[in-house]
Amino acid sequence: MSETVSNTYCTTRDAAKILGVSVRTAQVWVEKGLLKAWKTEGGHRRLDRESVMHIRDLRLQGEDLRALPLPIERPPVPVHEERLKVLVVEDNYALLRIYRLRIESWKLPIDVVTAPNAIEGLLLVGRVSPDLLVTDLNMPGLDGMTMVRTISHSPFREGMEIVVVTGLSLEEIEELGQFPADVKVFQKPIPFQEIKQICDELLRQRQNFGRHT
Repeated sequence: MSETVSNTYCTTRDAAKILGVSVRTAQVWVEKGLLKAWKTEGGHRRLDRESVMHIRDLRLQGEDLRALPLPIERPPVPVHEERLKVLVVEDNYALLRIYRLRIESWKLPIDVVTAPNAIEGLLLVGRVSPDLLVTDLNMPGLDGMTMVRTISHSPFREGMEIVVVTGLSLEEIEELGQFPADVKVFQKPIPFQEIKQICDELLRQRQNFGRHT
C-alpha cells in the first residue's frame, strides 16, 4: 500500500482507535453521516481519514457532535457491491456441492465460491474478500482452526463473518482451544437455516448502509 493511499483512508477499527471510541460507535457515526465512508469492491468499509481527523479535533475541542449538520456527502456504493460473497471451505466434495445447491436455491444475491482445503481457502480469502466464510475444521494438511486463526489476525478479518461447521464432538472442539471472537461454531449436519439467517442479516445491513450513502 502506498503512503498516499494509507493517508487517504483507514478501516473502521483504525478510526475507532484514532477517535478513542468503540468500533460500534464509529460504525454508528458512519451510519449517521458524521464520518465519510464507502465500501470497496470486496464489501469492506473504508473511512475518509480527513473526516476522521476532523471529528477527532472536534472531540478534543469539546464540540457536541449531535449539533453537527447532517448528512456529510459520501461516495455512492456501486450496485455490484450489493451481492454477498460466500466462501465455503470443505474437503468433502459432495458436501461442497450440497452447499452450493442449497445456497443458490435461496435465490438471494449471493456468489458462492468453494475450496477443497484450507490452503486454497486462505488464497481465496485474499482474492475474493468474502463477506461470509463457512469452513470445516478437520481437513488434511492445514486444518480449519489454523486457517481461521490466521485470518483473524489479518486485515481480511474486518467485515467478514466466520462460521465453523464441523463433525467433531463437543469434547474434540474444546480440545482445540479458544476460537477467535465472533466466530460461530456449529456441529454437522450443516445448519443451513442459521447460515441463511446470517446471509439475510448481512444483506439487510448492506441495504441499510446503502440508504445512508
